[in-house]
Amino acid sequence: MPRSFSNPASSPAHSLAVLAGSVVLLLAPAALHAQAVTIDSSGRIKDGSTATVDRRLAPIQPTNVALDNSVLDSKTRLELIRLLDAEQGFAMRPFPRGHKGLTLVANGKLEPTGEAWLNMLTEYGVSAKPGDRVVLSDIKIDHNKIVFDLNGGPDAKHRFLRHIEVGGGTQMTPMSQDDGQEPAGARLTLVFQKQLPELTGSQVKALLAPLISFDVKTPVQAFTDTLPPVLKDAILNHHVMVGMSTEMVLYTLGQPQKKIREMDEQMPFEEWIYGDPPRPVEFVRINGNRVIRLEIAKVGEPVAIFDKDEVSGLMRTDGTPLTPTRTRTIAMGDTTYDPDTQAAPAPPSLKHAGDKPADTIPGNPTGSGEMGPVQFPQQKPDDLEIHRPPKPAQPAPDSTDPNQAPAQNPAQPAQPASTPQQKPAAPNPAPAQPPSPQSDQQPTPAP
Repeated sequence: MPRSFSNPASSPAHSLAVLAGSVVLLLAPAALHAQAVTIDSSGRIKDGSTATVDRRLAPIQPTNVALDNSVLDSKTRLELIRLLDAEQGFAMRPFPRGHKGLTLVANGKLEPTGEAWLNMLTEYGVSAKPGDRVVLSDIKIDHNKIVFDLNGGPDAKHRFLRHIEVGGGTQMTPMSQDDGQEPAGARLTLVFQKQLPELTGSQVKALLAPLISFDVKTPVQAFTDTLPPVLKDAILNHHVMVGMSTEMVLYTLGQPQKKIREMDEQMPFEEWIYGDPPRPVEFVRINGNRVIRLEIAKVGEPVAIFDKDEVSGLMRTDGTPLTPTRTRTIAMGDTTYDPDTQAAPAPPSLKHAGDKPADTIPGNPTGSGEMGPVQFPQQKPDDLEIHRPPKPAQPAPDSTDPNQAPAQNPAQPAQPASTPQQKPAAPNPAPAQPPSPQSDQQPTPAP
């Protein structure tokens, strides 16, 4: 190991990660660097390189089990079913859901592999991850093959009876009691070249050893046996490495004493804290399903920080990590520059590189495509007349009406009643005389 760690945990955890994140676990290197790869049937990338992908999806190593040339008889058939039915083991490779399942040739290769295997895991889901316990729930022996259903198999129970009810009126009873849940099991087919030879239970288990281990193991041993030796030793010795999945961390140190969720700029992460002073304290930073940073604080020593991925290369058969994609950091806001020594950056434009400049227009004499000063059009005299609403028509004057005022000559403008130059009429200075008493008497008519 390139570095040493303390042992803050006394025992590893025995709980498994949720099944929903299993696909992310299998695609750890690709998901870590956000790089898509194409794999052929041999497990190699199609871009011309010889590097292989995750070792759990690589082709298996064929077994070498000595088989008899005699034909399997009915007695041996019943004995195989009795020995292997309900037998438990540990998955060494990921098992996909679905009716097709995996096909293993006795002392031969596994189908499908590479991209087809990955597509099945992505499309149908994962039934069992490497290290999970599996049960041989059903065994069917055919002419030249043995079909194993794992964890209940991929077929729903009572597929036809679940749709039939018996009764009358509103009292209906289903023919079979079914919970309605979709099956989550897998299927494995062991194929022989010509016909089934005389087999024992030990020989069948040896033929299935690349996919299922029937040895007595603890959950930690079953999980670590599917990993590279360096990563296996790190988990058994309780050493956390950058690039581990959350499931690996749980097997390494167990459940954390404290979890803190924070944000690093735009990236959310979770901090798992292990240990209490004066013992070393480990801060495991997790983003998604991966460890991206590890800090180890010891009393009297500076904090040791590890942020380099050490697991993605181990999970590949050639030991080299995936080439990270090119990244570009985008600054928030406009580009800053020194106005004393640098020119202002060009304004944003909708033009592509190499486009011809715009024609010369008023306000833009250079024709460089930059916007010139805004010029408002000259207002014409008749613009207001066009948009002014028309006046209502006046009725014609009637010449027979004596009270009608004579029409004025339209050529001569009407004179105002008074002008500012005209002086107002002087008031009468004589006061008004009160009426005399004789004014009420009637005048005497003349004789």
